[in-house]
Amino acid sequence: MPDIIQLNNVHKTYTLGQLKQPVLKDISLSISVGEFVAIVGPSGNGKSTLLNLLTGIDRACSGQVIVNGKALHQLREEQLSIWRGTNVGIVFQFFQLLPSLNLLQNIQLPMDFVGKLPKRERLERAKYLLNLVGLDDQAKQLPGQVSGGQQQRAAIARALANDPALIVADEPTGNLDTATADAVFMLFEKLQQQGKTLVIVTHNEALAQSATRRIVINAGRISEDQYLPKL
Repeated sequence: MPDIIQLNNVHKTYTLGQLKQPVLKDISLSISVGEFVAIVGPSGNGKSTLLNLLTGIDRACSGQVIVNGKALHQLREEQLSIWRGTNVGIVFQFFQLLPSLNLLQNIQLPMDFVGKLPKRERLERAKYLLNLVGLDDQAKQLPGQVSGGQQQRAAIARALANDPALIVADEPTGNLDTATADAVFMLFEKLQQQGKTLVIVTHNEALAQSATRRIVINAGRISEDQYLPKL
């Protein structure tokens, strides 16, 4: 399969006053279309920073970041925003659903922002995605009226709104109980089987084994890169 992600000699350093803190050091990485990649490793070693580079939320100090055919390091901020809305679905640890909108409206919002679909089709797609994550009976509920697991499933549906090629998630099960976390990862497996590419940061080693590939980030470098056999 072709590569959807290509990182070449990527470095990222944060500057705090006079202090320079290297976070990622000489990262080179290829991820093919349809892979389910779990990124693991100790806290503070660059995992979330790597996700931010893949989504264009942050920029590398040097090196190349190419995602779905676009060299992100060459795009202006306004170009990145448009590209991100169309090409990447982001799932956050704390859901980040808008509390004043019901679940259906939250899922439809990215479609309204990008305008990829005709307006008349957006509501039907939002309903389809709610059904996909098992929340069709909760469409009119506000985020605060449903459980954390249901909010996370709604957040995954929202990430799928514009049918992105790439889905990234930063600790998507960190605030969920074990049973709900297992259900979320089963949903990720289902999306991968449908051809989506997933890159997930997680501290849960057991859940990481659900992926097809496990990458360890340690001290800002890739220390392990292992393809996982599927039972």
